[in-house]
Amino acid sequence: MERLQKVIANTGFTSRRKAEELIKNGKVKVNGKIVTELGTKVDASDLIEVENKVLEKTDRKYYFMLNKPRGYISSCEDEKNRKTIVDLIGIEARIYPVGRLDYDTTGLILLTNDGELTNILTHPKNEVPKTYIAKIEGNLTLEEFYRLKKGVVIENRKVTPEFIKIRKKSENSDIVEITIVEGRNHIVKKIFESVNHAVIKLKREKYGFLTLGNLESGEYRELSIKEVKKLYNYK
Repeated sequence: MERLQKVIANTGFTSRRKAEELIKNGKVKVNGKIVTELGTKVDASDLIEVENKVLEKTDRKYYFMLNKPRGYISSCEDEKNRKTIVDLIGIEARIYPVGRLDYDTTGLILLTNDGELTNILTHPKNEVPKTYIAKIEGNLTLEEFYRLKKGVVIENRKVTPEFIKIRKKSENSDIVEITIVEGRNHIVKKIFESVNHAVIKLKREKYGFLTLGNLESGEYRELSIKEVKKLYNYK
């Protein structure tokens, strides 16, 4: 017998935290009955439905790294029929993104059907570092740079970069490298907006120890067993 949210996550339907939300919101049925208690335990013979979809149980785990192109959303499906990054991975199994990148943001994103690993990588306490290259409008002053370096308050919570460096200065823009452990939506854009600089382009170059390497935009590769084990070490 295992907890319902863990079983849902292990099938690759979604992360454990999202599974808990679905249970609490009455979106999960076990043997035809809605279950809202998080401590509920189930076994292999139970029929589980999530949002009226029968849960397909699979033991095979998939782990992909994708160089996300601009113009794709980080989701399994989209009500507006926009292109999703899952469409770029050529497998039948249900996989989903680990976290998300904005529609106009490019770069490294992971996709998997391993709910436990997703939970490890997205949980704030594990502080997985993510490195971005941002092209911003205008030039950072020395005062603004050190303000960012010391940390800024975004929506009543302070965020302090692990690393920040101006890679290149132009007449009307800067190229800035920034590493954060935050995972909030649009957080990099909000960091620069806090010192009155809009982000023109944004690319994630690194996730934890993983880098894009030679992956071109839209290309992907499977992670090695060694890489997956190393990702589990963030727990």
